[in-house]
Amino acid sequence: MLNNHCPQIGRNLAAARKHRYPNDTQGDFCVRIGVSRRTYAKMEQGDLSVTLGKYLRAARLLGLETAFTELFAFERSLLDD
Repeated sequence: MLNNHCPQIGRNLAAARKHRYPNDTQGDFCVRIGVSRRTYAKMEQGDLSVTLGKYLRAARLLGLETAFTELFAFERSLLDD
């Protein structure tokens, strides 16, 4: 992932789009989240130079906001104190 890409994120995004909006092309979906076609294509490639806010907009539209906002959440153990 040092190359500023996380292909799994892109694959997950593409799969979620196709599941939730099966008739949408990338061009249709980019309009839904308010990004350019080029930016959305980068997102489906897992390009991490795209701002987090744009990924969050996609997650919200896809009903995946909770999973997104828990990205860095961790459970504290009783042994942590």
